[in-house]
Amino acid sequence: MVARPYAPHPGAGVDDDAGRLVAEDERKRLGEVAVHDVEVARANAARGDPDQRFPLVGRLELDVLDRHRLSHLPEHGCLDPHGREPTAPPSYNRAVRAAVLREIDRPLEVEDVDLADPGPGQVAVRLAASGICHSDWNVITGATTNPLPAVLGHEGAGVVEALGEGVTDVAVGDHVVLSWLPSCGKCFYCVRGRGVLCDMAMADMFAGTLPGGSLALSQDGEPIYHYGFLSAFAERCVVPEICCVPIREDVPLDVAALVGCAVMTGFGAAVLRARVEPGSVAVVYGAGGVGLSAVLGCKLAGAQAIVAADPVAFKRKTALALGATHAVDPRTEDVAELARELTDGRGADYAFDTAGAPGVVAQAYVAVRRGGVVVAVGLPPEGETADLPASDLPREEKVVTGSFYGSCRPHQDMPLVLDLYMDGRLDLGALVTRTFTLDEVNEGFAAMNAGEVARGVIRF
Repeated sequence: MVARPYAPHPGAGVDDDAGRLVAEDERKRLGEVAVHDVEVARANAARGDPDQRFPLVGRLELDVLDRHRLSHLPEHGCLDPHGREPTAPPSYNRAVRAAVLREIDRPLEVEDVDLADPGPGQVAVRLAASGICHSDWNVITGATTNPLPAVLGHEGAGVVEALGEGVTDVAVGDHVVLSWLPSCGKCFYCVRGRGVLCDMAMADMFAGTLPGGSLALSQDGEPIYHYGFLSAFAERCVVPEICCVPIREDVPLDVAALVGCAVMTGFGAAVLRARVEPGSVAVVYGAGGVGLSAVLGCKLAGAQAIVAADPVAFKRKTALALGATHAVDPRTEDVAELARELTDGRGADYAFDTAGAPGVVAQAYVAVRRGGVVVAVGLPPEGETADLPASDLPREEKVVTGSFYGSCRPHQDMPLVLDLYMDGRLDLGALVTRTFTLDEVNEGFAAMNAGEVARGVIRF
């Protein structure tokens, strides 16, 4: 049996990367949590109680969320060691429409491609919605490498349509959010509850295949590559079972799709990684889908002041509507100075770089007080570095950390986030500012790059 990657908080967590860097008095300030009790640097550590995932959000407990979700985590469809050469897809007689990237810096082309039957441990999903994310744009521009031709899209939700051999934890007709980060359940990180850092998922992230090296897409016998294990810019996709997160059927699937990437990434950075405290002051750099989700997380956690910094007026206006108390243009206003004005000269308690633009982490570092927390969320171009003042690092005891995929455990956290939405406590619907058809996918990217949307969503 595969070790379950989402078992509640195994081990003490004294080896966690950031936990050892937090001084004793600062740990107490951040929540009276001792290093030997829970995993400090996982901001999803729940004040000593592994069944309270979001303690600052009304002390919700998992037993009100159908505990069977946690006991039925996938045992099949996990990653296994494999060779680097992709396995050709089996012949299949189903054509699906998909947006294919054939060349860098060229528009996506909507074409008919062949989709294989789901293999062992795999699931076929009929997509209902797919979010348009900047990470896909990075592949289009070549900032992120992925084999071509490829079907992009990594933020989707839909309905299970067919099951491969051995699949037991989802059923035909289930509504699912697609997680783009499967975990093996067996590596060093997975057995410590850090599935987002899974060795095998990281190794295969940009190989353009499904776990195990297989391909489910082709055209005229030639391979079409995947992106992020999902390829959600298509009417249907074949994914590993562990990528399917079952959700309640009354959730709108266009909203659910965003939880598969933007929402979980931004919300998780605030609530799970940083563990924003009530009465605190937070600065969020970037007010796209991820940044706005961080704003929502800070608001839900009870932050007293939330500063959203973005050069686009529409995004600043949206941030204010979603709970930011201040919205500034970082090109013309001093964000760090505003943070000091709000805190008697100290600086913000937390700063989040959701933009990933060069130099923003350094700006965030300046904006936080001594002992404050900087969370790097957005991915800058490969090769970029963060320039921090070396002498201040020991003197000021600021914690600089990262948050990948919101430091989440998808099968546990995504349904909980959607419950908060359905309870009226997270306005995720406001993120969907414009919808597109699959044929309009290039228009969707244009709207994203022009700053006209919080999140554009393809509806199928």
